[in-house]
Amino acid sequence: MFTAICLILFLMVFFKLLVLAFKIGWGILKISLYLVVFPIVALTLIFGGFFFIALPVILIAGITGMAVGA
Repeated sequence: MFTAICLILFLMVFFKLLVLAFKIGWGILKISLYLVVFPIVALTLIFGGFFFIALPVILIAGITGMAVGA
């Protein structure tokens, strides 16, 4: 009987620690995504978008500058 009670308590503690480990892991993942991955993705999107907007402007300015002789 004592062995059964110890086994039940052991399983309860094991599963509580397992749930706690998943919660901590999920929290660490959210923090790392928020601090590392999302800013990198945002900067990539910003620079990528500005590149496609800036490239025609730079080409027009370069052609105009060469035509005027500046």
